[in-house]
Amino acid sequence: MSEHSLKLRSRAVTNATESRTRASALPAVERRAAIVAATLPLLYEHGEAVSTRQIAEAAGVAEGTIFRVFPDKRALLKAAVEAAFDAAPIERAISAIDRSQPLDDQLVEVMALLQQRFGSIWRLLPVARDIGVIRSGSAKRPDMRALTELLAPFADQLRVDPEVAARRIRSLALATSHPGFEPDGPPAPEETVSLLLDGLRHAPSEVRR
Repeated sequence: MSEHSLKLRSRAVTNATESRTRASALPAVERRAAIVAATLPLLYEHGEAVSTRQIAEAAGVAEGTIFRVFPDKRALLKAAVEAAFDAAPIERAISAIDRSQPLDDQLVEVMALLQQRFGSIWRLLPVARDIGVIRSGSAKRPDMRALTELLAPFADQLRVDPEVAARRIRSLALATSHPGFEPDGPPAPEETVSLLLDGLRHAPSEVRR
């Protein structure tokens, strides 16, 4: 074997060893999270038909690695859907909105976050039902604390209590994100917030005569 071939072989062995070292150094919790994150986009595209081979390629791991972290494909899909349905990230995102902005601007950010979240949930709903993430009568009351806290400083501008207003905003975002109600996609957050705050009718000064 030539010196050049020996160098190439040595380099390949070194790269493979480094790759195995990196993979083994990744904590199980982080590896699980990485596989779940790689699974979600594929679920949106393929639904339950997504293969573990596709998931492994997207996650950059061997297919066997999936089954060292999850007992089977169903368990992985369930973990991915549960991650998508987890309300904690949206609560953190709403809490992080700049409170120095006017109410309208804050609500536009809220609506954009909620529409994105609910759009994803609607797409995953059939899978969630099939794998048992959602069962009849198992729905939990949504956590509205972050949105209620955002609205609290504007209570004197609202016709309802901030907690009630938070529920109304969530309901509107949920409805406008449903593909059956809005086949062309949800209306722009600015339009939805204007509808929420101002209603459908022109103000008296804007009515054409």
